[in-house]
Amino acid sequence: MPPADRKDPYLSFQFKVDLGEKIVAGFSEVTGLDIETDVETFREGGVRRHEQQLIGQTKFPSRLVLKRGMTRDEVLWSWHQDVMKGKVKRRNVSIILQDSAGKNQWTWSFRDATPVKWVGPQFKAAGAEVAIESLELVHRGLVPDTQG
Repeated sequence: MPPADRKDPYLSFQFKVDLGEKIVAGFSEVTGLDIETDVETFREGGVRRHEQQLIGQTKFPSRLVLKRGMTRDEVLWSWHQDVMKGKVKRRNVSIILQDSAGKNQWTWSFRDATPVKWVGPQFKAAGAEVAIESLELVHRGLVPDTQG
């Protein structure tokens, strides 16, 4: 197969996060890109070979969790602090996967996200790890876009 026709998988470390107002770089981990559809099973009288399976409600069982190294940029901290003060500002948050050339390939958009938990770094005098903060978000739906 000629190299131009190859469809190599994208690398999981090449992504950026758009918090609705600006793209924030330097995230080390993003989790919570989950969509799950409930299935209800029941046995139909006289049918012994299989159960009937009905498709139910689709839900988003996980919170979106953003983790990054602590910097002077206070966007995650400030957003959660506003929620604590009763100023709930929902934002559309996008996770953008890029190819090896840095071109956007996939975008997952989370509608009306708001922070519900902020976790600061763990300090260890004997370690040399990066200080990591994380922010957990609830949202009202996940929409994938393969156009990048």
